[in-house]
Amino acid sequence: MKYRSYLRVVVLAAVLTVIAGWQINREYRPPVLKAGVRLYAYIANSGDGSVSVVDLVALKAIATVPVGPDPSGLRVLTPRKEIWGASTDGGYEWVIGAEAGRVSSRIAVGSFPSAVEFSADGQRAYIASSGSNQIVRIDTATKQITGRARTGRRPWLARLTPSGRLLLLPNRADSTLEIFDAQTLAPLSIVDVAEHPEQVVVLPDSSMAFVSAADAKEISVVDLKRNVLLTNLQLGGAPHAMILKPDGGELYVTVPDLHAIEIINTWTTEIAESMLVGLAPESGILNANADALYLSDSAAGRVLPIAIGERHLAPPIPVGREPVTCRMDPSGELLLVANQESNDLAVIRLRTSSLLTMVPVGSHPTDIVSLLF
Repeated sequence: MKYRSYLRVVVLAAVLTVIAGWQINREYRPPVLKAGVRLYAYIANSGDGSVSVVDLVALKAIATVPVGPDPSGLRVLTPRKEIWGASTDGGYEWVIGAEAGRVSSRIAVGSFPSAVEFSADGQRAYIASSGSNQIVRIDTATKQITGRARTGRRPWLARLTPSGRLLLLPNRADSTLEIFDAQTLAPLSIVDVAEHPEQVVVLPDSSMAFVSAADAKEISVVDLKRNVLLTNLQLGGAPHAMILKPDGGELYVTVPDLHAIEIINTWTTEIAESMLVGLAPESGILNANADALYLSDSAAGRVLPIAIGERHLAPPIPVGREPVTCRMDPSGELLLVANQESNDLAVIRLRTSSLLTMVPVGSHPTDIVSLLF
């Protein structure tokens, strides 16, 4: 009798071990890629002027690419397998060729450049230069500047409308939204907005733009058909990130001072509700199905998953110290988080909402992109 009981315990333990091993293997299994295909993340390190390259299959850093002082504004130009970024203090855009793994071009664009904006076909790039009050257009194949236009004072992040017809530029010092013809860079209109505008998001039908103004604690809503200000939405604190649903119906604005996100109904152009989510929600991103929103909580060192339809906050996922930026990998399976104080990249598997690993990178990582090539 004792032998049978002992045997049952041994068999049960063996079964549980097999199940546990299967579950662990399932949870930590890296993405399966075809031979010769690579999945890399690129992390801008503002503290040492470099970009760290992380292999997301092997889950380790494989290279450090020097790019120049204060790198920021990473963007992927997928058709050309290139990573573009700005050297704010250097006054140029730099380009990393993914195949070669090194800087292939540096393009002088004026002092204090911002992140690049690509045309839908990837043939043109637009960069605002805050220090020289201009916008430049670049041919992405030749890396040559093909157009320039004067702007208002301290232009910030340029945004193309989804139609590709208009280029929108917030001028921080003038508190205006300047509208250009994207093809010719001819100025079309100037709209007064809230004080010191910074970021712009545009509805999918190109009908309206939402402009954040941190100093004014407002979101300006601009009608792009008539080029007029519709309203300024008053927030309870300074807006940080703006995340638009793919259908354009809702806009989620992180407000760290309120420990919350403000949810804007874009059809009625009003704040529909406020949702307490953590200590200091910073950046965020929606998953591929747009039913889950992931926010970095910089003060608490965690990521906050939200089932956005139900407005339900799931258990937080611990990451490193001072997470500032969240990005999705091209497959939509991995969430990548830059931890600015602990100098590492957190890799989270979304299917299980679990932290896979922390990869050491450079000093003060601030931005992330990823590329499958």
